[in-house]
Amino acid sequence: MIEQIKTTLLGGVFAASLAVASGYVSDAQANKVYVSNERGNTVTVIDSDTWEAIAEFPAGNRPRGIGISPDGKHLYVCASDDDTIKVFDAETYEFLWSLPSGPDPELFVINPDGTRLYISNEDDNLVTVVDTVKKTVVAEVPVGVEPEGMAVSPDVRWVINTSETTNMAHFISTEDYQIKHNILVDQRPRYAHFTNDGALLFVSSEIGGTVSVINMNGETGPELETKIGFEVSGVQNEWLQPVGMRITSDNEWLFVALGPANRVAVINIPKREVEKYILVGQRVWQLDFTPDEKYLLSTNGNSNDITVIDVAEQEAIKSIQVGQLPWGVVVAPN
Repeated sequence: MIEQIKTTLLGGVFAASLAVASGYVSDAQANKVYVSNERGNTVTVIDSDTWEAIAEFPAGNRPRGIGISPDGKHLYVCASDDDTIKVFDAETYEFLWSLPSGPDPELFVINPDGTRLYISNEDDNLVTVVDTVKKTVVAEVPVGVEPEGMAVSPDVRWVINTSETTNMAHFISTEDYQIKHNILVDQRPRYAHFTNDGALLFVSSEIGGTVSVINMNGETGPELETKIGFEVSGVQNEWLQPVGMRITSDNEWLFVALGPANRVAVINIPKREVEKYILVGQRVWQLDFTPDEKYLLSTNGNSNDITVIDVAEQEAIKSIQVGQLPWGVVVAPN
C-alpha cells in the first residue's frame, strides 16, 4: 500500500508530496528523533527514514531540555514545572525513574561516558551535577542570575554555564566544581557549544543578537576573540535572536537558530563569517544533527513543527508537524 506524505515548508517556499512504500527501508540507518513539546507536555518521536511521526507520549509538565544517553538506551527530559529530570526507555517510551535536578531545570548536558548530567536551574541560580548511575546529586554550583546554556568540553575538563541576566559564561572545573573563569558576553546568553577539538567555545546571546567566539587556548585561559552578528534583508534586527547551535564534526560550519527571524544562520568557522540564512519554521529554537550529519533538525515553536535541513546543500527540504510548542530535539545515536 502506498501512503502519501505531504511535506510543507513554511514561508510558502514549497509544498510537495512524497510517495513512500509501506515497510520501505533505505540503505541508511534510521534513527529516532525525539522532540520535547513545551506546551503540549509530550515528546514526539519521528522516524528519520520515513520522516513520519511514529509516537507521542507524556513527558511531565513543561518539558524543555532533552538528551539521550551515549548508548541510546535512556532518554532524559527536563520536566521544568515538576522540578525533576524524567528518564524514559528510548525504545518503548516507558517512564523508568526520575532524577533529582534542582528547581526548574531548563537545559542540561551529558558527559561523554553518560555518568553525569550538568543541569541549569533557572530559578535558584545553580548548576546541579547529578550522578546518573547512583541517581544522586554530586554538587550544586552557584552561578549567575538565570542560568540556562550548558556545555561540557570534549576533554571533560570544563563545564560551561551561561547566565541570562548576568550576561556571562561561567567556566566550572570538573575537578572541584568551582568557577575558575567568567567571560562577559552580550545580553541574554542562551546556549554554549564547543568545537569538537575543544579549541573554540561559541556562546549565543539572544537579545544582544550575537554569537561570541571564545578561544580556549588564550595566554591566561579562555579569552573572548570576537563576536559575530547577523543581518537579514527584510527582517528587523530585534527579531535576530540567536539561541540553539550545532557544529559539524570537521569544525568548519556552525549552524545557529535565530528565533523569531525564522532562519538558521550558517557560519563559516575559519572565516568567522555568516555565509547563508536558511528559512525554516516560526520561532526556531533548538537544533540537532542526525549521526551521519546528513541532516540538521530545527524545532519551530510557533508553527508546531520541525524543519529538516540538508547539511551538504544547506537547504531546508521538508517540515514535520509535532506537538504544541516544540522546544528541544535530540537524535538517537547509531
